[in-house]
Amino acid sequence: MQVPGLIQFDDWQDIYASRMETMRSSAVRDLFAAASRSDIISLSGGMPDIRNLPLETVSKVAADAVLKEGVAGLQYGNTTGREQTKEVVCRLMKDLNIEVVPADVTITSGGQQALDLIGKIFISKGDLIITEGPTYLGALQAFSAYEPNILTIPFDEEGMKTDLLEAELARLVAESPDGRHGVKFLYTIPNFHNPGGVTISLARRKHLLELSHTYKFLIIEDDPYGRLRFSGTPVPALRSMDANVVYLGTVSKVFAPGLRTGWVIAPRPILAKLNLAKQGADLCGSALNQVIVEHYFNDTDWQSELDKMIGLYAKRRDAMLEALEHFFPAESTWTHPEGGLFVWVTLPEYVDTPQMLSVALDKGVTFVPGDGCYPGGSGMGRNAMRIAFCYEEPKNIREAIRRLGKVIEERMELYRAFMDAGAL
Repeated sequence: MQVPGLIQFDDWQDIYASRMETMRSSAVRDLFAAASRSDIISLSGGMPDIRNLPLETVSKVAADAVLKEGVAGLQYGNTTGREQTKEVVCRLMKDLNIEVVPADVTITSGGQQALDLIGKIFISKGDLIITEGPTYLGALQAFSAYEPNILTIPFDEEGMKTDLLEAELARLVAESPDGRHGVKFLYTIPNFHNPGGVTISLARRKHLLELSHTYKFLIIEDDPYGRLRFSGTPVPALRSMDANVVYLGTVSKVFAPGLRTGWVIAPRPILAKLNLAKQGADLCGSALNQVIVEHYFNDTDWQSELDKMIGLYAKRRDAMLEALEHFFPAESTWTHPEGGLFVWVTLPEYVDTPQMLSVALDKGVTFVPGDGCYPGGSGMGRNAMRIAFCYEEPKNIREAIRRLGKVIEERMELYRAFMDAGAL
């Protein structure tokens, strides 16, 4: 019997798989409880602001999913997803100049399941994969279960530095006894990167595709934010430029994350393996959720609702960038996103954001420390943070940045005092 308040030892620690040693909790998930407090201004979660969705319309969509479709949404379904849902995806993809048919699509339980399935079918222990550095911490979680080695490539305002990627690929080939680089795949978020907020330029996209052909590696294009552009010129999707790219999409940022509906578009041999892995994961996704998605995108003016959401995000992005200019120290830098949900802030090297988080919480603000967006044990990103502008109102964003700026300045003043005293 477990006694409340007492420490419970894990009697099963000797039988867990070795992969559990490399798995770690998501910093965003860990912050959810704190972020829900009424006295906290949350800049940590990348939650789309669905509070203004027309609930009468959504209610009708949900009712139609049952009343018009009968028990179809309540029954087991195909592992690859409903044909009607895949047809909706094909139409959404055509907007992005990605021409596919339903046989090219598998519906997943959100984009996160797609990442796990990609890891499951491609990664063996010790395999090498490449990501941006920093990258989406959920992808690191999904991939780490399969124990890869992860090489990170930094980005700037034009996205992944493909010249550095080319240099790393050449180095890997030169150092390999058999002249092979050993890279299984490259994972990228080319539009409004999470956590970076940056977008890969057209020139770098072309270079990236050229490198994938020259060095023969697979590209995984994760595109949850691509439709959330509020300034600048759209850039073609990698998949629209090369049919060998594996494309991941989701309704989470354009409709409702609670429906957990995403998709994978890939060459059919890859889809066959992915579908085999999916059978063992969940047999099939929620047919009811898929029917709701179908009715929402077929029967409503969803684009107008998304445009309203984008307008809100644009104002909040502007509020955040203006507040950063006003309240953050001159020694800090940050990205300037043209869409999406996030800004990446880099502070002086001696500012430790994981240590700073508890102080920020005491001041009523949450953010994501940067080290969680790098592979575990790398030690990188400790002087950086991801801050989200998607959910809070502009006045709250400004106040949160003011509080954070004060916390950072106090840390910097403490460092300078120690330096002046010769203690460092």
